[in-house]
Amino acid sequence: MAAAAAAPGALGALSAGRVRLVAACCARLGSAAWARGTAPRRGYSSEVKTEDELRVRHLEEENRGIVVLGINRAYGKNSLSKNLLKMLSKAVDALKSDKKVRTIIIRSEVPGIFCAGADLKERAKMHSSEVGPFVSKIRAVINDIANLPVPTIAAIDGLALGGGLELALACDIRVAASSAKMGLVETKLAIIPGGGGTQRLPRAIGMSLAKELIFSARVLDGQEAKAVGLISHVLEQNQEGDAAYRKALDLAREFLPQGPVAMRVAKLAINQGMEVDLVTGLAIEEACYAQTISTKDRLEGLLAFKEKRPPRYKGE
Repeated sequence: MAAAAAAPGALGALSAGRVRLVAACCARLGSAAWARGTAPRRGYSSEVKTEDELRVRHLEEENRGIVVLGINRAYGKNSLSKNLLKMLSKAVDALKSDKKVRTIIIRSEVPGIFCAGADLKERAKMHSSEVGPFVSKIRAVINDIANLPVPTIAAIDGLALGGGLELALACDIRVAASSAKMGLVETKLAIIPGGGGTQRLPRAIGMSLAKELIFSARVLDGQEAKAVGLISHVLEQNQEGDAAYRKALDLAREFLPQGPVAMRVAKLAINQGMEVDLVTGLAIEEACYAQTISTKDRLEGLLAFKEKRPPRYKGE
């Protein structure tokens, strides 16, 4: 009898927990609403300066809405230095509040390298008290990338090790050349992945295999990465060395015609739903769906369907 009497209270507590989670979901949707304005643009330079280690390109014409973050730190194998992290953080802050951005591609502009992880030469000069905050900064920037409200694609055309693979794991979709090499190799240095790798890799490929790869510090090529589900597409590398980037562009172009608000809340529903039980996940989906009902884009979609023409969405 006591157990039976306690059951309704337990169910009530569970339901209340779900309500709170859905409320948090809705609150996050509100806080994620994009402000007007555009992110700053950076041009190309023949001379690699410190400020050119990250190049932000807003594509135009039929690719309008696609933004490319190009890592350009050849002398450091695109490793994550204090300066590069600062630039990434600044770029992500601008992009997350830019209503015109539809998809973001992260790529390398250095042939054969995506990102070799943290800058170990810079780290070797740090006092032991500086290492923890530095790794925390890497984790924070990667988390900010994971929380961007639009689809993100990592184009891996070369080496992606340690923090470089963690950067790619924070993206929604990963594509790679067959010649690319990727792995979480931190245990070789008597440390563990600190930029989210121990959490995102198991979610991507399963716990047992993720443990095997982290414990062994094994490096996979593109075909092996595709076989275990680490990447979505694998391409034979081309003469220009940008096969993965070209595939990422193709995917981004597929995303462009869709409703911007729908894309944003679909990403949120998937991300939040994967962290909870199915019943709570369905409640999150319901809350996210509700955000699309009152939009002008939804009405435009119905009208375009009726008139048999492509819709003209404005993200409203």
